[in-house]
This record gives sequence, C-alpha cells and structure tokens, in this order.
Amino acid sequence: MVGSRKRFALADTAQQVLGGFLLAGPFVVTQEVWDIAGNMSTVHALATVCIVFGIGYGALYKADHERDPDREADVAGVPTRFISLMVVSFGSVAILAVVFAAPETFLHDGLFDGHTSGQALFTTVKAVSVGSVFSVVGAATADSVF
Repeated sequence: MVGSRKRFALADTAQQVLGGFLLAGPFVVTQEVWDIAGNMSTVHALATVCIVFGIGYGALYKADHERDPDREADVAGVPTRFISLMVVSFGSVAILAVVFAAPETFLHDGLFDGHTSGQALFTTVKAVSVGSVFSVVGAATADSVF
C-alpha cells in the first residue's frame, strides 16, 4: 500500500476523538495538573502548545511513512487531518474540564482566592495545554492505528 493515500474522512475524526478523550480524562481531574498550570508562565504555556503541535505532526507524518502531508486535503496549506487532530486534542481536554467542573473544583482553594476570572481562565487554558500533551498522543495513535 506504499504510494497509495488514505483520504481523511469523518471516521478519522471519530477515531481521534475516541483516542483524545481516552487519554485526556485522567489529566483533567488531577490537582497536580491544575497546580502545575497555576505555576506556569505564558512562555511555559506556549512551549507546551508547541510540544503538542510537534507531537501531533510527528505522530501523523513522521511516524507513518505512508502518510504525506503534501498529498492531503488542506486549509491554507495545513493538512485537514492535522487541523482536526489539534482541535480534538485541545477540544477534548477543554470539554472534559467544563463537563467535570474542573476549574470550579480546583481553582477555588487558597492559591486562587482573590484572583480575577481572567486569571482563572488563563490557568484553565494552561491546564488544557498540559492535558493536551497526553490527549494528542491518544488521538494521533487512534488515527494511525485504526
């Protein structure tokens, strides 16, 4: 099957969602992740996002030699499969954080008392970026294996 190309389809996104949610869950509901996020700077958060993008791209296009990003459908030069992977990786963690009321649960202690809702939102974004490191592994693996 070398040289052939598998088209990106809705089933691929469904596989990514399954893998992304599977590995995201445990990291959304742990105090340690929220403590780490609370101590991260903007630089740490951006570095974490870059790591997620790097893992995702590497898992999709470097680990699977049959997949060529130049031969896939794209949006503004970015492969649709990769865009879907990033949306799923960050989105699954964000959805679980909201559904499990993680920000309200973990950001109410003494460390965050007196902080603005903007600061709580930024900490939530950082926690989502941490969880996405693991979610992207699950999402990319599910996309590649199935």
